[in-house]
Amino acid sequence: MHSPTPDTTATAPASTIHLRSAGCSLLLEVRPGRLATVRHWGGDLGPLDRAAAEAACRAGRRVGQLSGELDAATVSLVPEAWTGWMGRLGLVGSRQGRGWSPAFATTAVTLDGTQVTGYAEAGPATVRVAAVDAENRLRLTLEIQLLDSGLVRMRGTLANDGDDFDLTELSLYLPVPAHATELLDFTGRWGMERLAQRQEFNIGTHLRENRRGRSGLDSAYLLHATEHGSDFAGGETWAVHVAWSGNHRHLAEHDSTGIRMLGGGELLLPGEVRLATGEEYRTPWIYASYGDGLDRVAHRFHDHLRARPGHVGPERPVTFNAWEAVYFDHDPEHLVELARLAAEVGVERFVLDDGWFGARRSSRAGLGDWTVSRDVWPDGLHPLVDAVRGHGMEFGLWVEPEMVNPDSDLARAHPEWIMAARTELPVEQRSQHVLNLSIPECYEAILEQLLALLDEYPISFLKWDHNRDHVEAGVQPLGGAPGEHEQTLALYRMLERIRAAHPALEIETCSAGGGRVDLGILEHTDRVWVSDVSDPLERQRLMRWTGQLLPPELLGSHIASMHSHTTSRRHDLSFRGATALFGHLGVEWDLSAATPEERSGLARWIALYRAHRGLLNTGRVWRGPDPAAELWSHGVVAQDRSEAIYAFTALAWSRPTAPPQARLRGLDPQRAYRVRPLTGGELLPGFSAPDWWDEDGIEFPATALMRIGLQVPVMHPEHTVLVHLTLV
Repeated sequence: MHSPTPDTTATAPASTIHLRSAGCSLLLEVRPGRLATVRHWGGDLGPLDRAAAEAACRAGRRVGQLSGELDAATVSLVPEAWTGWMGRLGLVGSRQGRGWSPAFATTAVTLDGTQVTGYAEAGPATVRVAAVDAENRLRLTLEIQLLDSGLVRMRGTLANDGDDFDLTELSLYLPVPAHATELLDFTGRWGMERLAQRQEFNIGTHLRENRRGRSGLDSAYLLHATEHGSDFAGGETWAVHVAWSGNHRHLAEHDSTGIRMLGGGELLLPGEVRLATGEEYRTPWIYASYGDGLDRVAHRFHDHLRARPGHVGPERPVTFNAWEAVYFDHDPEHLVELARLAAEVGVERFVLDDGWFGARRSSRAGLGDWTVSRDVWPDGLHPLVDAVRGHGMEFGLWVEPEMVNPDSDLARAHPEWIMAARTELPVEQRSQHVLNLSIPECYEAILEQLLALLDEYPISFLKWDHNRDHVEAGVQPLGGAPGEHEQTLALYRMLERIRAAHPALEIETCSAGGGRVDLGILEHTDRVWVSDVSDPLERQRLMRWTGQLLPPELLGSHIASMHSHTTSRRHDLSFRGATALFGHLGVEWDLSAATPEERSGLARWIALYRAHRGLLNTGRVWRGPDPAAELWSHGVVAQDRSEAIYAFTALAWSRPTAPPQARLRGLDPQRAYRVRPLTGGELLPGFSAPDWWDEDGIEFPATALMRIGLQVPVMHPEHTVLVHLTLV
């Protein structure tokens, strides 16, 4: 059989568009009868006229290996079978087995709303490509943006003009060059989120699917294709991220002809999206970042987030969270005393965690009943709130609105609001189930309770938790039809309504720690809880790799007690403080059990953070080069490069070699800096400090700091030294 030919009666003329921003280029080509093809995504090509742009497109075209074979390199943003592409398809669906191989022809291309014919070049801009499959009565609109940060983001909208169309998948792809020979993404579990993993970019499909109803503790997070041997400092790197808080997939495709692509989209469950006549489906945003080295890939995400409307300011309030101090043991007098002690050490926000509502004396009951427990709080939360605010602190509260315990008034009254695929309920996790927020009555009942709390109490902060995976997330009473897509949209709507009613409210996304960290949820929240593990040794890795997507001011980072309740390790305050410093600082510690000396030391760390948070929460993050495998180096440099703070961390015993040098990145090579130790770090007995160690500081040319580096002091394992640089 011959390949189907698309209807071309309204085909748009050939056009080429070159977008440039922040050192990046995106070169799009539309050929008659085809969808848009990306001919280049990566480093800036410089200004191009029409002839140069068309020549650049031709440079990437290939003839097939067989006589008469289609241009094998013409793989569109949504790969199609009719073109001869034999890899994964971008659009998968059918009408009861028919119309399963659509063939789209572009009908219009616009650049920032203006029709494009021929050639156009622009800075940051939005391209919209409209395409039609007349035979199958489908319309596809692709939206491709090059942002000020150099990020690319894209999404697709499929509209159905025919009989019911069952959509299985709509994923979007971008090409990467042949010298992108390695893949880097992440995995993990509770307490060990964002474990980096590398592998060869081999022929076939690298597929990371997530069916957990949230980003996932084992999230791929960012899928990178990179040159061999790349690191934070160098090596061309391309990365994609799916900005969706529900089921999703990340993909790397390498076919037998050598084509390499990165892509992703929402993962739809069977029958979850059935488009009736006139209905449409829109994908989540797919973000893509290019850079020379992992740091520059991360910088584009950081710049984008910092430029968004309503982004948090640099004066991030020091936050005390009561979970590890009291757990479920809510004694109002004790909590009032903790508020006093927190204020004494410099805390600016006090958050009451789980256990304040309903029958919630343990994890086994109460979820869904969002009213203050009169058994524990006979006068409501007012005595604690008044004490907190009386000490000049903001008040915050923990909630988990998407979940329900079977032992709750809500579950007993409305068991049909629990998500289930069969008559029997799904397996329980943490003694709880998932509430179906797509049911209007359920949605309004939960929202009403939350708004009532926010109206009664002056709450400045919500810690919004989500402690279990979605297992068999079906809709009752509709026979258990899958409901993940609508559940995610309902969550977003609820967050939007709460923020509309309380615009100053700050919301943290928490999900058994770092189980829901993505740019979809970050459109509605202001902070992520990186992990339930505050052990600073684990946090060194967690903060380092969570920072591949998010800037420091969005990373909840707390100083916990000496004895970690999750790992059972013990660490000095200097290591705990120096680790937590490079995020949104907080405290997770029963201060009434701490000694006066410990509280005094904690106060000094909080004061240090408050003195430097303007730098720490706005500066450019630089990671590495690590002086040794067991010695990590990272820093934050002011945007104008006038100031910097670097950390040198001993993760383990140093190897028996001369102490290595830490080269400092991100400085102004034309200037000089005064370097002085900031605080922290216990030097080994018998070892003298390096020659540069001077409390008053020593001036160095930036080139020496960047190329020679500073000799790292010999430290005990699991300790950190901080240095502060100021421009001379």
